[in-house]
Amino acid sequence: MGFLGVASRDCNDGGGQCVAGGLRSLVRRKQVDSSHAKSSPSGSGHNQLAKALTIPHLIAIGVGATIGAGVYILVGTVAREHSGPALTFSFLIAGIAAGLSAFCYAELASRCPSAGSAYHYSYICVGEGVAWVIGWALILEYTIGGAAVARGISPNLAMLFGGPNSLPSFLARQTIPGFGVVVDPCATVLIFVVTGLLCVGIKESTFVQGIVTSANICAMIFVIIAGGYLGIKTGWPGYELSTGYLPFGADGMLAGASTVFFAYIGFDAVASTAEEVKNPQRDLPLGIGLSLSLCCTLYMLVSAIIVGLVPYYAMDPDTPISSAFASHGIKWAAYIIAAGACTALCSTLMGSIMPQPRILMAMARDGLLPSFFSDVNKSTQVPVKGTVVTGLFAGALAFFMDVDQLSGMVSVGTLLAFTMVAISVLILRYVPPDEVPLPAHFQEAIDSVSLRYSNSNSPENTDVENRKCSAISPESSVPLLADKEIAVDYPLVEKAMRKFNFLLSEGNRRKIAGWSIFLTCVGVLVLTSAASSMSLNSSFRYSLCGIGGFLLLSGLVSLTCMDQDDARHSFGHAGGFICPFIPLLPIASILINVYLLINLGSATWFRVSIWLAIGVFIYIFYGRKHSSLQDAVYVPATRVNEIYETSSNSLP
Repeated sequence: MGFLGVASRDCNDGGGQCVAGGLRSLVRRKQVDSSHAKSSPSGSGHNQLAKALTIPHLIAIGVGATIGAGVYILVGTVAREHSGPALTFSFLIAGIAAGLSAFCYAELASRCPSAGSAYHYSYICVGEGVAWVIGWALILEYTIGGAAVARGISPNLAMLFGGPNSLPSFLARQTIPGFGVVVDPCATVLIFVVTGLLCVGIKESTFVQGIVTSANICAMIFVIIAGGYLGIKTGWPGYELSTGYLPFGADGMLAGASTVFFAYIGFDAVASTAEEVKNPQRDLPLGIGLSLSLCCTLYMLVSAIIVGLVPYYAMDPDTPISSAFASHGIKWAAYIIAAGACTALCSTLMGSIMPQPRILMAMARDGLLPSFFSDVNKSTQVPVKGTVVTGLFAGALAFFMDVDQLSGMVSVGTLLAFTMVAISVLILRYVPPDEVPLPAHFQEAIDSVSLRYSNSNSPENTDVENRKCSAISPESSVPLLADKEIAVDYPLVEKAMRKFNFLLSEGNRRKIAGWSIFLTCVGVLVLTSAASSMSLNSSFRYSLCGIGGFLLLSGLVSLTCMDQDDARHSFGHAGGFICPFIPLLPIASILINVYLLINLGSATWFRVSIWLAIGVFIYIFYGRKHSSLQDAVYVPATRVNEIYETSSNSLP
């Protein structure tokens, strides 16, 4: 039974063992999705979500969660301060950068189609500690994101009804005397309406979101068509500037791309619905890719029209689109644009609230949160309890608190999730988990399989195998890679790579691959931190950049020259999307996301640190002790199917 190990250890034998057990809990990983796991007693203890979503539903979720009111405001600020007329290319560069993360999401979502998104992938590939941090950060992201979006709807609704103070008194913003707190009843009412809609069912709520998203797209198409007509009629004054197409240079265009990158961060809502997709291996990658492509196309077309109608320095940073039409005498267009902003915000609100109950449900299924959040309503087949709690919390936050200064915290959760998804793809390809946790009730089947393999390795069987091997001719025992014609059949570089991989045993290859991934991440962190720290001494800063760049390139070269693990083919569900350009693409995604994380600002990180500290406290005193892996037994992944078969055969 030498290959078996128990995940947890008793702390009563001493403080050292308790600390060691606590550290082991941070790196324990759960089993990847499989038909065996879902059909086992432990896997059927909760109700499954409804399999109701198809590609059109996923596109509605992705586009609705991505295209918010930011496009109606962001184009003015970025054009004035960073990109100028090159705003379209800023959106293109940001879309390509977001696409790197989308490729990684697409592979993991199709391989592991369960609720939880980045939290779920991190738990399978990295470990419980990192998964908890990602899940806890995503809870913060969706809560604050939903509250911020809801508070942005009421001013736009007021514009539709005639002015800032045109809403009914019971919905209009009010200031509490003596406290200076501005409450927003309209935001809370909208959150409660969306929460009730999400409780009805995933198919029904997605249908409504599709209608609202379609209205938003129609408003953007109006901007593109009407704005294009005005541009042709007026000769595109925004492009006829003496400063040229890049008034702020290439650096300004890239700075603009960093700013508008956050206009693409909604597509991860598609991955959060993976368990509710009818054909996840086909539909999830298409849903993620098509929604991101559609958003990028709309962003580029709208930005190209607006910066062409008005010179970038004359754009209104608050209402760039409506003011651009008003400057050409079409003031009535402001109502269509305001309607588009309202529908965009309502769709984004649904996209912000919908994923959080599924994150809570996934964490509760794993025992890290109370089982209350894992309950799925039998009639609607959605996590109603988690949805109601999410709506109440977000509604209270939107009612009492101006969350504008907290909106930067939304980006932390998203970028952390993007980073860990890219790292998970590298782990999946090079060092996929070689041990699988099984519940304790499989112990009898585990002992049976263990005894079987122990007998097969007995001295008598070993002598028989040796006699069989001695009968093989010397020529047949020559390794394939030692063929004398290799110098003729393969180029020099390929020959060197093949010999390099042949010299590595499986154990050494996994160790080198693991260290290469680790050093790559360290190199990215050092490089981005040094490049962003302008206050450092220049020589010291350049030295750190050199060290970080060396570690990054060393890890990239090592992984490129190394064969990927054969176990990746049996990891999760087969037949889905395969991320291309490994390891370059996920490493590029890690580099971009970490750079943006570093540059979010100290105030944002201070607030996020408080939230993460609360999460660490909850994990230590609740999650770690109630984890479903607390008493799990780890067995080699190659023996899992045999253990399941043995267990099923022993049932009466």
